[in-house]
Amino acid sequence: MLMASEQDELIAHDPRSATANSGHSRIPPRGQHTAPGRIKTFFTPGRVLILLVAVAAVIAAVLKSPCRIGGWGAPEVYFAGCYSDWTGLWTSRGLAGDPWAAFRFDSSFEYPILIAVVVTIIALLAHGLTNISESLGIEVGSNLVFYDLNFVAVIALWIFVTVMVAKLAGIRYWDAAMVAVAPGIIFAGFINWDMWAVAFMVAAMWAFAKHRYGWAGVLIGLGTAVKLFPLFLLGAIAVLAIRSGRYYPLLLTTAGAAIAWLAVNLPMMLFNPAAWAVFYEYSSEREPGWSSIWQAYGTATGNTISGEQLSGYAFWSFFIACAAIAVIGLTTKHRPRLAQLLFLIVAAFILVNKVYSPQFVLWIIPLLVLALPNWRDFLIFSVAELLHFWAIWGHLASQTSGYDSQHQLDENLYLAAVALHVTVLIYLTIRVIVDMYDPVNDPVRTTLSETSHPMLPDDDPIGAEFDGAEDKFVLRRSLS
Repeated sequence: MLMASEQDELIAHDPRSATANSGHSRIPPRGQHTAPGRIKTFFTPGRVLILLVAVAAVIAAVLKSPCRIGGWGAPEVYFAGCYSDWTGLWTSRGLAGDPWAAFRFDSSFEYPILIAVVVTIIALLAHGLTNISESLGIEVGSNLVFYDLNFVAVIALWIFVTVMVAKLAGIRYWDAAMVAVAPGIIFAGFINWDMWAVAFMVAAMWAFAKHRYGWAGVLIGLGTAVKLFPLFLLGAIAVLAIRSGRYYPLLLTTAGAAIAWLAVNLPMMLFNPAAWAVFYEYSSEREPGWSSIWQAYGTATGNTISGEQLSGYAFWSFFIACAAIAVIGLTTKHRPRLAQLLFLIVAAFILVNKVYSPQFVLWIIPLLVLALPNWRDFLIFSVAELLHFWAIWGHLASQTSGYDSQHQLDENLYLAAVALHVTVLIYLTIRVIVDMYDPVNDPVRTTLSETSHPMLPDDDPIGAEFDGAEDKFVLRRSLS
């Protein structure tokens, strides 16, 4: 969490003050009555963004209240759209009786190590607060306390991610408002622990932008110990390193990531390998999961794909997609921005992954804001994801409620919602690729050109070592 002074200094940049002394600015300088320091207000950009998150969090709390009040039983949890893994895993993984259950030798906790750490800490707090409440004569369910603590943690992470996106956006700091009020986070941010990985990812991007490559690597390694997708930042850095011929950032960041990942995983690997391997065994054996293209295909055709087969299909599909992204990154006229490449890689992973859980929308929201800061596209994306959010719960409700078919969501509507999600994500991918090949349409570069020398090429404000670097290897030139 940032201190108040840091929040006040969230964005000190102003395109007018940055270019007032430049002979190339088309914006007149400030007048004496608008000089910095003359007007003071509580509503700084950082505080406004935090306030927006607070309002959105209240809306989320209201939307999730049916389950918090009435419990998380099926099918009501699906009808209300307030399902959460937190409460289900609290009992099914033994946390209700033992907060250390994720680290026991017989553990069945199917998540990476840092999620196990987070869960254990919050479970210890939940048990402790429950015991204190009971000693005071206040009856409260430990599962409810566990849920509330996770809920508050996500709100804190949401604020952090919003502030980090604002910092990364630079003079376009108001783009972070999309993260602050994102419907995807309001509805799906409180299902699982994905926001922890998102926070590590954007923090790593910020550290990299500040040329702190070792720390960026450490944050990537820690993020990968929560979820896999923060690791993809190394792929985006690799493309830029190859193109510019500057490998120092890549090597230092990769080293930091490897050291951090091993530091948190090695103890469990050595002393409790069976519990450590649960996540990886589960991932390799997992059959097509909800809302994936593979599950939609099986549902529509009746064909089944085994978990082992799917592991191969998903891996090679992602490998081919990454190879195509690398080619794109090495053939554009201007070097792509880091956020653009990372968006493409994460989007490709989501499209071909074994499962698309509703909370995976959190992975893409900050990257979409940084790669394609456009409210129209953001709203299109949000509408598609909300339709999918309700479609998956309606589909699950139809399988658990036992109601007559005329009172259930038609399976074809569920498949249509999955198809819409896939189509919109592909559309956004194409939009980003178009901007990469034709930077004149890139909102970030366009904003930069309005506040800098009109004859100088604009590059990547968070590209660090690669920002403004000379190209050393470009496939387009090699092929010409």
